[in-house]
Amino acid sequence: MWTRRNVLKSLAAGGGMLATPATLRQAVGATEPDVEISLTATRGEAPVLSGRATQVLTYRGKVVKGDAGSVQSIPGSYPGPIIRVRKGQRVRIHFDNSLDEASNIHWHGLHVPDDMDGHPRYVVAPGKRYVYEFEIKDRAGTYFFHPHPHGRTGRQVYFGLAGLFLVTDEEEQAAKLPSGEYDLPLILQDRSFDAENRLVFLSDERARHGTRGGGMMGRGMMGGGMMGGGMMGGGMMDMMTRMMGFLGDRILVNGRPDATLSVATRPYRLRLLNASNARIFKLAWDDGSPLTVIGTDGGLLEAPVQRSYVTLAPGERLELWADFSRHAVGTELTMRSLPFAGDMAMSGGMMGGGMMGGGMMGMMMGNQSLPNGAAFPVFKVRVARSEKAPATPPKRLSTIVRYRPEDAVNFRKPRLFNITMGMMEWGINGRSFEMEAVADDEIVKLGALEIWEFTNDATMGMMGMMAHPMHIHGLQFQILERSVTRGLREGWQSVSAGYVDEGWKDEVFLMPGERAKVLVAFKDFPGLFPYHCHMLEHGDTGLMRNYRVRAH
Repeated sequence: MWTRRNVLKSLAAGGGMLATPATLRQAVGATEPDVEISLTATRGEAPVLSGRATQVLTYRGKVVKGDAGSVQSIPGSYPGPIIRVRKGQRVRIHFDNSLDEASNIHWHGLHVPDDMDGHPRYVVAPGKRYVYEFEIKDRAGTYFFHPHPHGRTGRQVYFGLAGLFLVTDEEEQAAKLPSGEYDLPLILQDRSFDAENRLVFLSDERARHGTRGGGMMGRGMMGGGMMGGGMMGGGMMDMMTRMMGFLGDRILVNGRPDATLSVATRPYRLRLLNASNARIFKLAWDDGSPLTVIGTDGGLLEAPVQRSYVTLAPGERLELWADFSRHAVGTELTMRSLPFAGDMAMSGGMMGGGMMGGGMMGMMMGNQSLPNGAAFPVFKVRVARSEKAPATPPKRLSTIVRYRPEDAVNFRKPRLFNITMGMMEWGINGRSFEMEAVADDEIVKLGALEIWEFTNDATMGMMGMMAHPMHIHGLQFQILERSVTRGLREGWQSVSAGYVDEGWKDEVFLMPGERAKVLVAFKDFPGLFPYHCHMLEHGDTGLMRNYRVRAH
């Protein structure tokens, strides 16, 4: 029987033909899309640092049909592009893989069918095409897209494959938030470069891309010498970095270092995406001004909330109302990441200094100078001109329909997901990733409302001291409650005041010793979906599983 799922399975990686619009219409009678986009993953280069251009991976997009503004580049940036759509539109995206390795696209945060979600089993072979087509069911918000091939997600995102996917709707438009040039997307990432401006990642990439005169990966993570090819080089260093997550020592905003935003004396909407592999940000203004949060992963909050700082883990998004009207022209502000404690990759706090802080453990994390928990500037804001606009955000931003916990089918017995470690392999409930396998306790019913509880207190020893942002594909959820083990409260207390749990989320961030219950509704789409840690190297090394939604 010709169904969209069967057609796309046959046309994905390894298939001999391309999934063209004509093919789809003939096979499944697909309706015409409102927006049609061509999106290609390819190699490129970008002027990131002064001097030689940096070789990157990048997406190149263009509008085939629909509003020409549906695809926008970020000036001077290699991440991107930005895709802009409206709720209710039908979108068709022709993805062409021009890389020399398999890839695909995960629409992070969007509610789409399983064969459109970017599951690793739907990777696209080099030179092949996959057609993503779905209706925009999600509310207005800041979503994003990135590749999701198992074992290679971290690498492909690190070298540049990530873009924003912005949805608008009538409710958002009625809020009259800053728009146009006053609506600023800010993609936050950490990266490392060698002396020739090449991005450096894991040292074993040298074997894949060569060690002389370039190759895309250049000399690899440690670059040679004692750490590159000697005592700690190669396998041990790479293994530890994969287990802990790669950290860069340069902070990029929209693909550029030392970013400065030129603004007017008026409010702006700042859309923050943490597109780092493993970096956690604790964001605050350097003058102590509170942050006004208006949105999270799944769109606008019901009303603005204020925080003295906000915690942003990899894959999470936050939207800020930033009012610069009280600052004189010429004023400069800095958005900083403040120090925090509790994760084994940090330089102070619970792990202290020395070998476990910024020393040997820092080197195993991929750099010696900027561990998680360190303080650093993220970007500057320069007030360059005077303008007038309403200076206070709307008191009411949106309406959020709240699930009732007592309506959950497992209200008295939440489904438990323990983050575990065994034989140097991450897992969930003691099981690591299997491409199509699901356990009995990973099967849910279509239409059910459930409580899921994620725990980060089941793993003991050194690896139990790590934070994990847990992401569920294909849906948004509501965070019900959190708790933390008494003996590990120091780290939790250093970041928890920056949590924003009031809105819709597709990730829940857990510090060491922390537990969180989330309320999840499995609507519309049966099928197989991943859930995993969004520390990308963690997911690539097993901290990912499938859940299956069954119609009956």
